[in-house]
Order: sequence, then structure tokens, then C-alpha cells
Amino acid sequence: MGILAINKHEKIVTLKYFVMVVLMVCPSAYARGRFSDEFEPTFGGNRVRVWGRTNQLLSLSLDKYSGSGFRSKKEYLYGRVDMQVKLVGGNSAGTVTTLYLTSDQSTGTHDEIDFEFLGNVSGHPYTLHTNVFSHGKGNREQQFHLWFDPTANFHTYSFVWNPKLIMFLVDETPIRVFRNYENHGVAFPKNQPMRICSSLWNADDWATQGGLVKADWSKAPFTAYFRNFNIDACVGPIGAHSSCVTGPTTFAHSRGPTYRKPARGSWRNHDLDARSRNRMRWVQKHFMVYDYCKDWKRFSSQGYPPECKH
Repeated sequence: MGILAINKHEKIVTLKYFVMVVLMVCPSAYARGRFSDEFEPTFGGNRVRVWGRTNQLLSLSLDKYSGSGFRSKKEYLYGRVDMQVKLVGGNSAGTVTTLYLTSDQSTGTHDEIDFEFLGNVSGHPYTLHTNVFSHGKGNREQQFHLWFDPTANFHTYSFVWNPKLIMFLVDETPIRVFRNYENHGVAFPKNQPMRICSSLWNADDWATQGGLVKADWSKAPFTAYFRNFNIDACVGPIGAHSSCVTGPTTFAHSRGPTYRKPARGSWRNHDLDARSRNRMRWVQKHFMVYDYCKDWKRFSSQGYPPECKH
């Protein structure tokens, strides 16, 4: 019994040492804010537009013929991503604007971390849909309404991803944390690097009131705007060929909500403190509209997913 305990202890120490070494040899990566340097269009042709003398503003448009999207040229494994987004204004019913991290989806065991903004008719709030896929398994949805109008100005949406957690933040307020519970049999994204992706597309078969409200194409084109991205992350898979690049962060052209730049590399140890924990509780109490861990009808036959117990 003593030998087994020692072996188990040695494995835990070795794992902690490996994670510490990985994070020590992976300095932070950042791109200065030029979309043309760090991102490339994925579909939509000229519906993807980069604006300004320094290419620091990007727009995506949707019409009845096509949506549009872009993705990062590099893949990242662990880090922090911030993006300021101004969503489609007016009657945005049927539209979905996304910001997400995803590994190669063709494997069937991809990892993914999602923000999806579900449009609505004028005067009704957007629904912010979040999800986490690990090893191809998703179905971990939490949905929120926001405490501001996301179409009136730019707001900052952020992912923090490190070996112990995935955190979703809105204007630096955490709204959701998905922790690493591998020791309880819950898969966690840790091996597959991911690209940063965004898209604007037509989902009026389900996005607004379950598909009851369709897109009003007389209001097209629908347009969402992006600016002031921050990428502070490891580039590529961890291993002999992994590398990171470092550059200055700048939010010189920011307007709207105050955004305090996170310290470079702070994602490595990022977690909730007392203040941020209280902020997350406030958001989840007043603005959460769906939590898969509270959907009794959905899981009544097979029981709740194991992470819901923790």
C-alpha cells in the first residue's frame, strides 16, 4: 500500500513539473492589432473588409447569398485572446456572430471554445451562447443575456485557457469557468492547438426563438465590427517546434467601456479572486438564461455530466 501511494505521489509531482516546465518555456505571444498580419478570410469574399490606415478595424457582412468569416494564420495552445466586437444592430433576427477557438474539426475529436451571439428582433436582447468541446464532445452550453446593448458600442470578449481552466470574460467580468476535472473523468482541451475564428452567418432555422423568427433580408447587409485584438499565447503544439512571439499591446483607439490591458503572460496563473468570483455570481444570478447543468429534463435518464457535480 505504501509503494502504491509513493508511485501515485511521484506521478502527480511529475505531472505538475511537466506543466510548470511547459509554461516556463512558452513565453507569451502578441500581435499588434493589424488584422492583415495575423488573420485571413475563410469565406465570404469581399464581405470581409479590413479598414483604416493601419488595418486595425475589420468588418464581416451577411446578405441573403452568403455570410463571411476569418481566422488566425497561427494556431495556439494555451493563452489569452481578447477581441473588441460591435454586433449587428437593429433587427438582427436569424443572424449569428461567432468568436471561437477551434482545433482541426476534420479529426472528429476536435476541441473548441465558443462565443456565439444569437440575434433577435429590434428591442429584444441578444443571447450570448457559450460552449466547450473537448475530444469531440460538446453539449456544455450556458447562455446569457448581457447587461448592456452590444450593438451600441464595442465591448471586449475574452478567453483565458490554461492547464487548469477555461474562462469566458466580457469587459473583464468573468461569466463562466470550465475547470479541468480530468481526475474525475472529464476530458479537457490540452493537446490540440487551436485557431482563433470568427464568422457571421444565417441561422434563422434555429437562432431566434427556435427558428420562429426569420431573417428580414430587407435589412441586409447585416454587419458586425471587430477591433483591438490581443493574442497572448503559445504558438503551435507544445514540443520541439513550439515557439512564441512577443510584441507590444495597444488599445490606443479604444472607445466605450474602459479596458485595462492584462499583464503579459498573466493567463498562466489566471483564476478567480474574491472580486471576480462575486462578479461572476452576479452575472449568473441575473443574466444567465440557460445552464446545461440545471437541465433536469435533458439528463434525467442518464444523470448529469460529471463536471456538474463539482
